[in-house]
Amino acid sequence: MKFLSIYKTVERNTPPTQEEMTEMGKLIEEGMKAGWLVATEGCLPSALGARVRITQGNFTVVDGPFTESKEVVGGFAILRAGSKDEAIQLARHFLKTAGTGECELRQLYDGSQESCVEAHS
Repeated sequence: MKFLSIYKTVERNTPPTQEEMTEMGKLIEEGMKAGWLVATEGCLPSALGARVRITQGNFTVVDGPFTESKEVVGGFAILRAGSKDEAIQLARHFLKTAGTGECELRQLYDGSQESCVEAHS
C-alpha cells in the first residue's frame, strides 16, 4: 500500500539550518534505501504560491502568503507501508526529525478493488 503524507506546520520565514538539512537528509536516505520512502519534497514559502478555487463556476485566485492560515503545507512524502498502522509509525519517525507539526496520512488508490473495500470498512 502507498500513503500520501502531507506535512502541515506553522510557516517559517527562515530556511532550515544546516543541521536540520543534514538530519532530514539522513532520514530521506534511510527511507529510500529501506524502500518505505517512494518520493518526498519540501515546499517553498506560501508567499510564492497561490490558492485557486472554483465555487458555483466562478474561479478565485488568492496569492500567498496565506496569513489567515494557522498552518501551511510544508511538504509531502509518498510512503510504502503494509498497513495504516505501519504508515502511522513512519509518520511518527518523520515527525521526530521534523519537529513541530502534523502529518495527514491518506491511502492512495492503487486501482484494485481491495483498496476501495479497505477504505470503506
